[in-house]
Amino acid sequence: MRSQGAIYVDTQILVPFFDVDTMHVVWHGHYVKYLEVARCALLDRLGHNYEQMRDSGYAWPVIDLQLRYVRGAVFGQTLNVRASLVEWENRLKINYLITDLATGERLTRASSVQVAVAIASREMQLASPKIFTDAVEHLLP
Repeated sequence: MRSQGAIYVDTQILVPFFDVDTMHVVWHGHYVKYLEVARCALLDRLGHNYEQMRDSGYAWPVIDLQLRYVRGAVFGQTLNVRASLVEWENRLKINYLITDLATGERLTRASSVQVAVAIASREMQLASPKIFTDAVEHLLP
């Protein structure tokens, strides 16, 4: 696995008015939503999104989420959210970088960790299911 991310996607998000607080910046909780949009785009690129995960018999709950805010995003700002896959063999770890699309200024760094759980037994898997690792390895150079 590569620390810089073996596979990544960039997703643009225009900050809507209803995401800002009285200080005219994005309320901190909305960043999680932006990460989810980028994570879904990454899983689509892998060809193994949440529906395909479920259909293969596994749920992938988030077990850890880390965010570091550098500068607040504001209404009308276009964000670039990069989701980079950094681990996939035993867990799904994704690093995120949120930047201003126009200037490239870093606004937020984050990471999420998910693990496979067999839906039928509700047992956590110690290794990622082969169907998932095969989807990742299919895209690797």
